[in-house]
Amino acid sequence: MKTLPTLARLLLLLNLLLAACSGPPGFKSTDISGVDWGKELALTDHHGQPRRLADFKGKAVIVFFGYTQCPDVCPTTLLSMRDVVDRLGSDGQRVQVLFVTLDPARDTQQLLAEYVTAFNPGFIGLRGDEATTAAAAREFKVFHARQPGSTPDSYSIDHSTGSYAFDPQGRLRLLVRHGEAPENVAADLRLLLAGK
Repeated sequence: MKTLPTLARLLLLLNLLLAACSGPPGFKSTDISGVDWGKELALTDHHGQPRRLADFKGKAVIVFFGYTQCPDVCPTTLLSMRDVVDRLGSDGQRVQVLFVTLDPARDTQQLLAEYVTAFNPGFIGLRGDEATTAAAAREFKVFHARQPGSTPDSYSIDHSTGSYAFDPQGRLRLLVRHGEAPENVAADLRLLLAGK
């Protein structure tokens, strides 16, 4: 009779050990939890309202830096994020996508409003002046460099292509690679929304 309780205790102990060894959540994106950057973002949204990251606590937040005249990376990223939010169903309402322009000279408040909401009415465009934009890019370690065009206003901007995912507590957690499959990003956001 004493063997069964001993066996039950061994099985329970084995289950506890396996649970303890399961490790961190299986994110598809790069886990950058604990980095000492990407902590603050203070810009103006496409409605003219000042916004900070803290305004979105309680939601998972995706931050992407780009510009409206970007020919490929920016529109494909925003299309992908639209797909991600759609895949989340009702949980999509708990996700906020923020598009930060690296081109405040051309990306006016009105242009940003038209651009980001064409992808999803809930997406928010953020902008600042040149100095504030440069400070935000430094805070997130975003590379960007203006490349001259055939006219002074036809320049392009080379820039980093990753997106940043914050958990509902406002902590920077993931670097999402450009081109990551929307189902993988949705799975990562589900983990963040579940408190992982």
